[in-house]
Amino acid sequence: MKLLEERIRKDGIVIGNDILKVDSFLNHQMDIALFEEMGKEWKRLYNDVEINKILTIEASGIGIACIAAREFGVPVVFAKKSKTKNIAGDVYTSKVMSFTHGREYDIMVSKKFLGPEDKVLIIDDFLANGEALRGLIKLVRDAGATVAGCGIAIEKAFQPGGDNVRATGVRVESLARVASMDENKGIVFTD
Repeated sequence: MKLLEERIRKDGIVIGNDILKVDSFLNHQMDIALFEEMGKEWKRLYNDVEINKILTIEASGIGIACIAAREFGVPVVFAKKSKTKNIAGDVYTSKVMSFTHGREYDIMVSKKFLGPEDKVLIIDDFLANGEALRGLIKLVRDAGATVAGCGIAIEKAFQPGGDNVRATGVRVESLARVASMDENKGIVFTD
């Protein structure tokens, strides 16, 4: 998606060769007009697939998932990273190692929000090593639901996550695929 790539080039900040800060428009301050275009693109990409629910993980994926859900006309469920009093009862759980935070989380979704009748599109802001995506896929499969596919805003294609998830047969559509990045040389996108 050229619009997203242009925005990353303009406002993204590369730290080292593996951190891409896009907090000015994607995962801290949010550009809703950009999100709407991203939602339209995922809808175009998944127009041939039946989807009745979108799943993401807190917190950075929630904004883009909500805007995408409006395009699909379906609800959003987000996996929580900690158990709270208002998520008591039966839950599906999975362990996820966060690349950004450098720690492991137990993610969970209440069983009343995912079931065998669901055809789920997973949406997230980044795909690097694929840990969050694999954890979300596990939650969907544990519920007996169908993984319709995954929509990723930015994939770090130089890291193994995308290839590993695709190798399992899960469809992954990334709007911007970064082939390489460097503080001095900038960002190179895949074709």
